[in-house]
Amino acid sequence: MRLDTTNLDHRELNERIRKQIASGETRFHLTNVLGQRYLAVGVVGPVDFHIIGVPGNDLGAFMDGPSVRVEGNVQDCVGNTMSSGTIVVNGDARDLLGHSMRGGRVFIKGDVGYRVGVHMKSYQNQFPVVVVGGSAGDFTGEYMAGGVIMILNLWNPSGPPVGNLLATGMHGGSIYVRGEVDAETMGREAGCVALTEDDDALLAGLIDEYRGHFPDVKVDYVRGEFRKLAPLSHRPYGRLYAY
Repeated sequence: MRLDTTNLDHRELNERIRKQIASGETRFHLTNVLGQRYLAVGVVGPVDFHIIGVPGNDLGAFMDGPSVRVEGNVQDCVGNTMSSGTIVVNGDARDLLGHSMRGGRVFIKGDVGYRVGVHMKSYQNQFPVVVVGGSAGDFTGEYMAGGVIMILNLWNPSGPPVGNLLATGMHGGSIYVRGEVDAETMGREAGCVALTEDDDALLAGLIDEYRGHFPDVKVDYVRGEFRKLAPLSHRPYGRLYAY
């Protein structure tokens, strides 16, 4: 289904999409998107969205299975609490990308804002992944409990790949950063650890997948270019509780 979203507010647009899905439609090509919120929210199953423009907050929130590609930038809370599926953004993203993600994959070609992957978690076969082509802002991986965040820092390698308070409160999962990580910018709950052969295989595979989504980007996996952050404890705040 092709739909020009000009002058459609988010309520009307999402209502139209849901009616079409209920009638069996599985492919949507949305043009002239300009800030409409909640696109693909809660959608379940193999539904494809191709979005031209800039969708608003909570793109793909709670979704379970769809594939979303955006030709443009995105706003806050992309992939909020999503369970499965793929979101690919051929541009930049803003704050709270992957908030509380439980599964699925998100690939951002450009830079991202603050608090990427806050409260990300994994359980059994649910394993969320966020790959960022550029740099990330402060509080990346805050209270992270599972999954993977990968920061490639491709577009301004002379600048810092991540902001301050990286991995604050982290108690699960892994963060991989291409470039140097200043210990003073990290939260006290995480530290740099040595890469393993399993890490090599994971990162090489994710970079291959990233290049598949963005064929014009040239990047290869080189172990010496990456730093791995992992939690120092799975219960960093346990001493604060009374029993």
